[in-house]
Amino acid sequence: AALLGRSWRVRADKVVIATGAIERTMVFANNDRPGVMLASAVQSYVNRFSVAPGTRAVMFTNNNSAYEAAADMMAAGIAIAAIVDSRQTVPETARALVGSVDVLAACQLIKASGYKRVSGVTVRSNDGTMQKIACDLVAMSGGWSPAVHLYSQSRGTLAYDPALACFVPDQPAQNTTCIGAARGTMSLAGALAEGAEAVGEPQFSPPATGDEPPYAIEPLWHVDDMEPGDKGFVDIQNDVTTNDVHLAIREGFSAVEHVKRYTTGGMAQDQGKTGNVNIIGAIAQRQGLKLEEVGTTTFRAPYSPVEFGAIAGTREGSVVLPYRHTPVTDWNIEQGCVMYEAGARWRRPGYFPRAGESFQGSVNREASCVRNGVGVYDGSPLGTFELKGRDCGAFLDLLYTNVFSNLKPGAGRYGLMLTDDGLILDDGVSFKLAENRFLMSTSTGNADVVYRHMEKLLQYDRPDLDVRITNVTSQWANATVCGPDARKVMTELGTDIGLSPEAFPFMSFRDGTVGGIPARVVRVSFTGELSFEINVAPRHLPALWDQIIAAGAQHSIMPIGSEANHVLRVEKGFLSLGHEVDGTVDAHDLGMGWIMSKKKSDYIGKRSVELRRNAGGPRRQLVGILSEDPDFMVPEGAPMTPGGARKRSEGFVTACVWSVANNRSVGLALLENGRARIGETDHVRLKDRIVKVQVTEPCFYDPKGERLRS
Repeated sequence: AALLGRSWRVRADKVVIATGAIERTMVFANNDRPGVMLASAVQSYVNRFSVAPGTRAVMFTNNNSAYEAAADMMAAGIAIAAIVDSRQTVPETARALVGSVDVLAACQLIKASGYKRVSGVTVRSNDGTMQKIACDLVAMSGGWSPAVHLYSQSRGTLAYDPALACFVPDQPAQNTTCIGAARGTMSLAGALAEGAEAVGEPQFSPPATGDEPPYAIEPLWHVDDMEPGDKGFVDIQNDVTTNDVHLAIREGFSAVEHVKRYTTGGMAQDQGKTGNVNIIGAIAQRQGLKLEEVGTTTFRAPYSPVEFGAIAGTREGSVVLPYRHTPVTDWNIEQGCVMYEAGARWRRPGYFPRAGESFQGSVNREASCVRNGVGVYDGSPLGTFELKGRDCGAFLDLLYTNVFSNLKPGAGRYGLMLTDDGLILDDGVSFKLAENRFLMSTSTGNADVVYRHMEKLLQYDRPDLDVRITNVTSQWANATVCGPDARKVMTELGTDIGLSPEAFPFMSFRDGTVGGIPARVVRVSFTGELSFEINVAPRHLPALWDQIIAAGAQHSIMPIGSEANHVLRVEKGFLSLGHEVDGTVDAHDLGMGWIMSKKKSDYIGKRSVELRRNAGGPRRQLVGILSEDPDFMVPEGAPMTPGGARKRSEGFVTACVWSVANNRSVGLALLENGRARIGETDHVRLKDRIVKVQVTEPCFYDPKGERLRS
């Protein structure tokens, strides 16, 4: 089971804070190159993981702690080309740790060279002498900042310690005690002694720690006189440079909180843990201030990322935005289904595996069930909107590419909706409920986008239209019974709705009762088979679902998930917004020119489509593909190129599935001039092979649509 966040509230009489300290970067040109690392990071790699991040290193520092890291690097077999120390004098105790390594005192590493990784550095001495040193690793240590976040969040104050060049705890507001590096004690022996004292163990004898050079630092907030165009990053994650800090000050944003917001320094994932003190130092140096005069930004909880769900005290697995569930989600999970996110935060079944059954086996079984018998799926997440008003027909005619105003009550029509620039926004089916009243369905993922699109149209572009929109997605839940035996199951359920093709034709709806439950039944098909979409109030769906499963038992009914639905729609060549609509194709390219009305004078996107198509040039068009090896399924998104050569792509595979109806793999693709190339052989280029495919019509099952109209 996945680990869920927990929110603990603990009341303690006394809190001992031993959070340690965080090493700071050195700020020089190109200090973001791969191979530039904190000295403590290199130390962790060699000591904890036995990994050498490089073979020849340069160390850049302003304090003694870097020499201990250099000694560990040498012991791990890393050659130290030089230690560049910005301090005027390097203590002998530090030099002794690295033996004969060349220590360049009173020098600054001003630039790292290399593109994909460090290849060398440029060093400048105080007298202006330059030298270049080849290396593949730069370790840097700009000093250590006590991790005072928890202490500060307890409302304790901070003070700047010039000897340590960092902010340390000052006056506590609660009964808290900081020890070790968290209070600025930069030695192991001192930290152990303070720990024993803080917990009341005066008899504690700390173990021998060996000789440690005293922590001695001369702050260097950034190297001097970087050339114009050089980028010395003070916040590595948010790419904030010293130039950004200086620009903020010139623009009048000189306070530290203003600099933070002007530059976004300290606002990345690490919340300024490695860079904030360097930013404060850069502000102080630029304005001729002391760091204590600049001050710090506010340390806000939490110190580490925490799930919103944990903060709220819930045990929900989803975070940030909770998942939306249908009334039969619990039933689906009890059956062992694998749940998918279906767009707009909905969760719906992906497939229902049985014991010992593979993923492909489960999908094949469910798809075969619909093609040869009967299945049922939960279609509740589809967007649903009710439109009322005397101008509903005109509004839908403007919104969709085809005509809806001439529908008769009880009838529906499939429609395609475009954006202002003529690209496909959504598709769906709308039904005329009564005069001046329509019911519109949209795709699950685009429901909110379509809602905003319609409201914008009515409020800004056409406020003269008398149309009122109500989002009724959550007011209806549905179970869709589909397959050749769907009518038999509906009869077993018991309904006062006539089910014959004559009484209840395709693309129509009927109100009545099903299984004793008030329902609106719609004859649409997303699978290519005879289908009855039974819409009921959400509170009735669990009872209806149980009745469907019981009534369909003698017909071997199965619940089916979105994976099987995907197979069924590819076999039929039905449009999927997430696959065939790539932001470049229009309805003509998808073989749906018939849906672009020539009778209407205007609709949204009409002129844009005409302008784009009149521009000429090759168009990618929807085609079917059959791989030469019938058992091979071409990866979705794979490019199609002439002869499979590494040339400009002339299309790509939008979908490929194992077809239970054809007993082989079938696919769809967008291919340049594809309609004219049906019957030809083309090539799909993969990383390790070239796949020959036959270009076909984009429909592999029941091309006349006889089964869905049966």
